[in-house]
Amino acid sequence: MSELRFVRLGFGEDAVEYQVAWDKQREVHAARFADEIEDTCLLLEHPPVYTAGRRTADSERPLDGTPVVDVDRGGKITWHGPGQLVGYPIMKLPRPVDVVAHVRRLEEALIRTAAEFGLETTRIEGRSGVWVLGDPVEERPSFGGLSLDFDPRLHDDEFDPRMNGPEYAPSNAGQRREDRKLAAIGIRVAKGVTMHGFALNVNPDNTWFDRIIPCGIRDAGVASLANELGRDITIEEVLPVVEKHLKAVLENAELKPREVGRETAPAAASAPASAPVSA
Repeated sequence: MSELRFVRLGFGEDAVEYQVAWDKQREVHAARFADEIEDTCLLLEHPPVYTAGRRTADSERPLDGTPVVDVDRGGKITWHGPGQLVGYPIMKLPRPVDVVAHVRRLEEALIRTAAEFGLETTRIEGRSGVWVLGDPVEERPSFGGLSLDFDPRLHDDEFDPRMNGPEYAPSNAGQRREDRKLAAIGIRVAKGVTMHGFALNVNPDNTWFDRIIPCGIRDAGVASLANELGRDITIEEVLPVVEKHLKAVLENAELKPREVGRETAPAAASAPASAPVSA
């Protein structure tokens, strides 16, 4: 695999507007496809913005009409903003493309990053990203009168957590001791080259997530390194650690094409040349 180079686009007062970063991604993607550059990871912060992947439902968007940028990545709606480290690894993968393996590598690098700061994280089957596991349901505290045995988020199709106060807010999942997502991942692969990537919550105001259904998940919430560790932590501290682990995982990966069986597979099972994915 080629050496992975990092480009720090802007943080803090120099945070990069989403559309500017998206245009930069396309520029780098074209150059990588043409083998004009090596694999490249763009690292940055965004000003506050909601972005929606192709599977986002209307019922998951902000109720107040806050603007949302619809994008061509996989996954659903999320938020980007101050205190969140965003990474866009733009890499050429062997064909047939194994998108899930690429997502697992990004997760691994972020799991190692969290561990270096003393936070244990993991994957959850069927849910993308990096997670802090909650307590078993029977051991979770009662919060604001919420009875976990009759959690309406799970049993009432018409229940909307965006309208029902802090006891259901994604930002309070830690108080409820529920599973909570530390890092979201959503990518797109076009012409064998990846776009989009990950968003790691370092020290953001997680109440921004309360206006949406983050990633379309109603029965879990969001986390940050600062909240979980109980101390102040900055993007500046986390940045070199993320770079180190991305480099270690991605440069040393044994990239192999996705295995294709001898039997003829249905057309829908094959990886398209351009595919949005959240795995």
